[in-house]
Amino acid sequence: MDMFSNLYDGFAIAITWQNLLLALVGCFLGTIIGALPGLGPSNGVAILIPLAFSLGLGPTPAMILLTSVYYGAMYGGRISSILLNIPGDEPAMMTCLDGYPMARKGLAGEALSLSGIASFVGAFLATWGLIFLAPQLVQFALLFGPAEYFALFALAFATLGGVSSTNQAKSAFAAMLGLGLAMIGVDQQTGTPRLTFGDVHLYDGIDFLVAIVGLFALSEVFIFLEHRHGKADADDTAVKVGRLTPSWATLKTCTPSILRSSCLGFLAGVLPGAGASLGSFISYTVEKRLVDRDGTFGTGDPRGVAAPEAGNNAAAGGALVPMLALGVPGSGTTAVLLAVLLSLNITPGPLLFNHNPDVVWGLIAALFIANFVLLALNIPLVGLFTRVLMVPPRILMPFVAMVSFVGIYGISGSAFDLQMMVGFGILGWVLRKLDVPLVPIILGTLLGNMMENNLRRAISISNGDWWVLIQSPLAIGLWIVAIVGFVLPIFVGRLVKARMRSRAPASEWAADEAPADRP
Repeated sequence: MDMFSNLYDGFAIAITWQNLLLALVGCFLGTIIGALPGLGPSNGVAILIPLAFSLGLGPTPAMILLTSVYYGAMYGGRISSILLNIPGDEPAMMTCLDGYPMARKGLAGEALSLSGIASFVGAFLATWGLIFLAPQLVQFALLFGPAEYFALFALAFATLGGVSSTNQAKSAFAAMLGLGLAMIGVDQQTGTPRLTFGDVHLYDGIDFLVAIVGLFALSEVFIFLEHRHGKADADDTAVKVGRLTPSWATLKTCTPSILRSSCLGFLAGVLPGAGASLGSFISYTVEKRLVDRDGTFGTGDPRGVAAPEAGNNAAAGGALVPMLALGVPGSGTTAVLLAVLLSLNITPGPLLFNHNPDVVWGLIAALFIANFVLLALNIPLVGLFTRVLMVPPRILMPFVAMVSFVGIYGISGSAFDLQMMVGFGILGWVLRKLDVPLVPIILGTLLGNMMENNLRRAISISNGDWWVLIQSPLAIGLWIVAIVGFVLPIFVGRLVKARMRSRAPASEWAADEAPADRP
């Protein structure tokens, strides 16, 4: 009962004209920031920190504004992913896999509405999880040491083949390429430059935002130029928007996926350092394993949109658990929020709920309010978002290129990053021609450093004993799942092909074999 009493007090704090206005402004600005390729929630929160301090806001109003921006950016990341195949931030990468194909089928409005509903459910359930399950989940998160984190990241990479429609070998190659890119820069432990080739610009490593925008946005422009070069403007075909809300049948089909992904995403968010990217990835991968019996994931399956959106928004709420209860940021954005709390002379940790209950419960109440505000903003604006598809490609693609260049230069202020972005765009164009998935490259670049750091910590703690990686029951379980997740799809794929070959008429597979024998 004390919990509900505290939550009631939190709503009394949050439901004031000032805090409601801050929540509305934060949600709106966060949605716009999340939709812009390359910015994401961490940059959006960082950009608005000076505004929060210049307005002289107290701790509770400042956190309400910034967390509303945080949730709004998580919602907004899906917009460019679905409409343009350009992730607004790294957690939105998985939404591209089925969201963009849905838009190409004329279901852009349905995909945006479905993703908004899934985001709402994931964030709403995560907020309740923050209230009810925080103490138990924090204790579970404490079981993860460096060895367990390394096994967790190994599990993520071992199951990359389940994300794309290509074979395991191409996914493994893409993951290795991403891990290699993550190694570029100065070694944090020894101070030795690695793979920099004497160029000081590479000492800080590869910025994953540059890689994301180049691989996804510019490669899309290059693909467009390749297919549209020399064609008349009349050849541009309009994309149908379709209905603006999902049908009841679609919602009924996606509801189990949304609920499962919300739970998985919240668990991933509670793990310090995992963040929404891992929550989105795990949610999509698990759903593909469980329900994709017809191979529709990656071709515009609504469940492939609902699962990652529910997962990444639930992870966003889950990441607040270790920040508030332990003082350990669960993601890059919560690290920024942690710095804001410390600058306001508020120390997150176990004593926060006793020393500053108004901040904690006012923030939790504001999260509920922000969820409903975002749902009310995003569903009516679906028609506005889908108008992007009405723009002719010959106008839209130069605008995409302009936004990419301006966005990256505005963040880094470096001409070298623009050159790197173009290089990644060419690389993405070549890999897409070879049917090599791009998502594993980004995940390798994003998670590679964390994986390496946890491996080094584990080895250092054990004085060089590599057996530490498989000593705990939790680590052993993760390694078993990783091995099964990598090997099983290979055998399942061969079995499915064998059955399809046995059921197909002889003339059908003979026709498939014939072209290979021709010169």
